[in-house]
Amino acid sequence: MRVFESVLKAAADPSRARILKMLEGGELCVCQVMAVLKLSQSTTSKHLSVLRAAGLVEERKEGRWVYCRLAEEAVNPYALPTLALLREWLNDDASVRQDRERLRIVREMTVAQLCALPGLDLDACCSGLIPFPTRARRPSNA
Repeated sequence: MRVFESVLKAAADPSRARILKMLEGGELCVCQVMAVLKLSQSTTSKHLSVLRAAGLVEERKEGRWVYCRLAEEAVNPYALPTLALLREWLNDDASVRQDRERLRIVREMTVAQLCALPGLDLDACCSGLIPFPTRARRPSNA
């Protein structure tokens, strides 16, 4: 019963549900999650820790960046079915729609560019208060 409760409590929190909905689009760096949700690093890390403990999210480290994604392997019998249900839920929610729009903007930047924004202030960047970083062109291998 405890595992069941931990999964549902983790997914039921509004911020954590928004994180799970964002991760449906693929792996994200913690700083991308922070920028979209306008949360501090400590708050974001706490939410991700709860999601990871419930078996809903997996993390990997690459250099100084930490990336998270939806769990792909069943750590417990409730995590993957909960994620499957969540894919069908909240798609018309105003917060989720707004997060998706902010995430589209965040994905236009490299992680390094995003982290270089003062305070990860995506709003100041989008409003023109600070310059919008342009994505560096990658050399072709041709």
